[in-house]
Amino acid sequence: MQNVEIYTTPICGFCHAAKRLLSSKNVAFTEINVMMSSTRKQEMIQRANGRRTVPQVFIGGTHVGGFDDLSKLDYDGKLDAMLAS
Repeated sequence: MQNVEIYTTPICGFCHAAKRLLSSKNVAFTEINVMMSSTRKQEMIQRANGRRTVPQVFIGGTHVGGFDDLSKLDYDGKLDAMLAS
């Protein structure tokens, strides 16, 4: 199983949805709260190629994107393979 990281804030509905999707697949993930840490927010922006919105999801170090991107991978049947590889 690939290492999964997700940058979030506690007040973000899309963050909660992304975490629910990953949890429904029994995927363990590291959550990084950027709400109170400008250092972590800058880290996220740099890793996400300038994207500033949360969530930002990384699977095995590869930037997946936000919840819509994660959800599309799942809908297209590609998420499980990405998590397993």
